[in-house]
This record gives sequence, structure tokens and C-alpha cells, in this order.
Amino acid sequence: MKILSALQLQLYSRLGLSNEMKTSQGLLALTAAAAPSLAAEALLAKPPMGFNNWARFTCNLNQTVFTETADAMASNGLLAAGYDRINIDDCWPLHKRAADGSLQWNATLFPDGMPWLGSYLKERGFHFGIYSDAGTFTCGGYPGSLGFEEIDAATFESWGVDYLKLDGCYVSPFTTKRYKEIYSHWHDVLSKMSKPLIFSESAPAYFSGNKQGNNKDWYDVMNWVPEYGELARHSDDIPNFGDSTAWGGVTTNYDFHTLLARLQKPGFFNDPDFLIADHPKLTLTERKAQFALWCSFSAPLIISAWIPALDKEMLDVLKNEHLIAINQDPLALQATLVSQDGKWDVLSKSLSNGDRVLTILNRQAQDDKLFVPFERAGYPADPAGTQEFNVTDLWTGKSDTSTAKGLTVNVPSHGVQVYRISALYGGGRDVVVPTGMVFNTASRKCLTAGTDGSTVSLDTCTASDSQVWRVNGDGSMHSLAFPNNCLGSASNGGVASLKTCDNTPAREQQWQYQTTGHIMNSGVSGTCLTAGDNGSVVIVACGGDPNKQVFEMPSGSLSG
Repeated sequence: MKILSALQLQLYSRLGLSNEMKTSQGLLALTAAAAPSLAAEALLAKPPMGFNNWARFTCNLNQTVFTETADAMASNGLLAAGYDRINIDDCWPLHKRAADGSLQWNATLFPDGMPWLGSYLKERGFHFGIYSDAGTFTCGGYPGSLGFEEIDAATFESWGVDYLKLDGCYVSPFTTKRYKEIYSHWHDVLSKMSKPLIFSESAPAYFSGNKQGNNKDWYDVMNWVPEYGELARHSDDIPNFGDSTAWGGVTTNYDFHTLLARLQKPGFFNDPDFLIADHPKLTLTERKAQFALWCSFSAPLIISAWIPALDKEMLDVLKNEHLIAINQDPLALQATLVSQDGKWDVLSKSLSNGDRVLTILNRQAQDDKLFVPFERAGYPADPAGTQEFNVTDLWTGKSDTSTAKGLTVNVPSHGVQVYRISALYGGGRDVVVPTGMVFNTASRKCLTAGTDGSTVSLDTCTASDSQVWRVNGDGSMHSLAFPNNCLGSASNGGVASLKTCDNTPAREQQWQYQTTGHIMNSGVSGTCLTAGDNGSVVIVACGGDPNKQVFEMPSGSLSG
């Protein structure tokens, strides 16, 4: 019998599932294999918010950057809005350790010292974070922590640090096994402290280069980092202040982020890197878009900008209470893709009170509008159009009651609109069904129902109804195009197909979703949905090539 996490039990309770269904092999649910411990959940139950200097200043740091930033955040409302962490990145130490092996701060840059700075920050209501590296040197060429883990942890603790970002430069040999050894050792060291540090792991970023669709090493690292830390940076550095490709960098990290929703829960957060809120190559619309997407993901909100100079317009964006509320929601669910077609991305997730979030990104170079049916947000089909919804625009906070069948939204080029949706019922809310794309994360091809309603394939994502799937409480799945035909196996063995949904239910139409990204079939033990040749979809033994068996799919099913 599976042991269920507290979050799973809460989700099942809200779904109204029986105890039998909670442990049934037919229930489509995340396993607890990579779930953080209760202690980890208590250490970081919600995504962190604060400041880091790297993307804005790189190695051009000094004590004044952090004191003036803290003073500005305390006076301009950012601290009150929840941004309570000040984290120092690379290039702060001397190039040589002290005689006792401990790291030394650069006294020219930090004349009053790290203990003084830690006290300065805490007196003003902030937490104090610091940077080190898993290898022999930091990325900037300063002493790394390899072989000095216990000494460095004790040093940081004595300075009042409670958050450690551990980078991954200069690790040899360059293998996932070696990274796992080092990061697991750090986890052991931090766990033995009287007050363990929040542990931000950069290991996955070093394996995120997708070479011809091969993500095997990246999957491996992403599967073990939740065991050791509270957040993990999964892909490229966000563009720094001098980078001319800022929007491309934001969307690259966003795209990586959409591949990992299955891993996130209170206690562990996927990290797409910093909010570059004053980047000169981003328009205001693009800076707002990054903030809205990161909020929808319940991602860390760590600003890397010269905060004392931020104008009121950008400060108002960063302090938007409606968007921060969905970022800090207790469920900590990451929004997943409902649809994607190269022009528009639509995402959704559930909130702890049963509301749904609908997020719409316009990737195009021109302003445009899009209609999104409420059914795609996970609500039951409403042919008569009589169901009422309360819809709140999270940029303005303005709410309206609608009986329309969906939302028509106007979105500027590279812009994002975010809505909070509440279904209004006399007798309470209906169950929301997870709805959206099922896609292979290596190829990014979408599971697609054939026009005959019986075949399935992996094709380029087009946002058609044939590529939007509903995941039912019994573990069955059907597309919006063919609501009566469920995914299963064909009679000729391992070929996936669609057949009339069997409400008994038929075990070959039941699926289990693993935190590894595998979608297991309950009809034949140990078999998984698999990308075959030429866009085919087959059901074969699990544990083969992960590039063919790792999928993302809709999540966050809740009732009201």
C-alpha cells in the first residue's frame, strides 16, 4: 500500500474520494517517492521571496548594495509584501581560506563583516542568505566548499545565515553520481544543525542542456534533488543586466519549468531563477509577464535588480497582492499547461479554497485576443450556458460575474493575463477535473486523439480539443474531442488507443502518474505510456528510455 503525503490526502479529501480509492492502483496520483519530509515542509512551506544580487550586479557587489537594498525594501513596501530574504551570491570571499580552513569575507567589500551584516538585516526584519559552490572553486573562481562542508556550514551558521545557495561549478568527474554524492552530503551536514539552513540546489542546471531530445541526466538529477533540499534551480542562469537576449532567456527558463510540475509541493519548489525587474532589454509588459508567470507557478520570487531605483510602476507590479496570494497559496501547486500552439500558452492550477487560476501568455510579436472556454479550466461542460462564475482580473483586482461559456481576453505582445475563477453554485462547487495537455517532455509533442476517435499519436501541439485531456478520479483519461472514449490499449498488444469509457472501470483504462513522470497502466503491471516511432504511442515495460517515457500532464484537481 502506498503511503500518501499530507498534500495528497488533502487533495483526495477535497475530491471526496473514498479511503479505498485513495490507495487504489487505479487512481491517477503522484507517488510519495520523492516527497520531502515533514521537517522539510516545515522549513519552507511556501516559496521564498526576497533579493539576490547576481543577475543585476554579478561580481560587482559590496556591503552597501545589501544595506541600501534592505533599507529600500523596508521603506518601499516590498518587505511588508513578503520579500523578507536578502541573499548574497558569488564573489564575496577572499581567494584564500584562513589557517583553520574557514572562508573569509573580503574586508574591502564588506568592511564591517558578515556577522555585522547579518545582524543589520535581521534587525530590519530580513533573513540572511549566502552562496557557495559544491566544487573546488565557485563559478567566479573563489574557494569552493568541496571537502570543507562541515566547516563552511558552521561558519555560515555563526554569521546568522539561514539560506544556502549551492552552485555546481568545478565538480569532477562531471557525472550525476558525483553531484548526488556531494549534494547528499551537504543535506546530511545541514540536517544535523540545530537550525538547518534552507538549501537551494543548483545541480540540475548543469544537466539541462537538451541534446537532440536527450534529457536522461537531467531527469536523474531532478528526481533526487527534492530529497536533499527545499528548492532547485533547474536550467540556465536568467539573463544578467548586460545580456541583450533577456526575453529569450525568460521564456527558455519558463519552458523548462513547464516540464517539472509533478515534483513541486510544500517543502520543495522548482526554481526558474530570478525576477529581473529592471532589465534594460525587457519592456514593462515583459517584466510584468515574468512576474505573473512565476506567481502562477508558485515559484520563488527572488528579485535581482537595483531596488532603490525601481519606479512606482514596477514596485506596484512586484507588490500586487492578488498575484502574490496565488504564489503563496498553501497548496503550492505549479500551474500546468492546458494548451500550447506556438502563439498562445494557457495554464491553470487549483488554489486551497477551490478557486482556479487561469494564466494566458501571448508569445506573439503583436497584440491579440483569445477565447478560453471554462471547460478548459477544469469545469464541467455547460451547454446551456447557465453556470455562473466569479472572475477576477488579478492585475486590477476587479471582479465580474459571468454566465458566458468562457473568457475572451485581450493580451499584449509578450504579455500575460491572469484570472482567479470561482464557480457559483447554490449547493456548493462541483468537482474540478484536471484538464490540459499530456506531453512528452523530451520531444514536447502532445498526446493527440485521432480524428476517428480510436487512435492516438504524439504530434506537434496545436491547442486543439483532441490535445486537451481530462483526468478523472478513477484514473481514466479522455480528450475534449471525444469525451466518451478513454485512453487504453488496443487489442493487438502494446499499442495505445481510445475505446468507449468503461465505468466499471476497465483496468486497462486506468493510469497512475509517478513523480518520475511515468504514466503507468493499471491493466498490465509494470507497463508505461511510451513514445514510439514516427509519432506512435505504445504501452511497454517501464524503466526503458526515460526520454520516451517521461510526460507532463494536468494536475491540481480540487472540489470546492
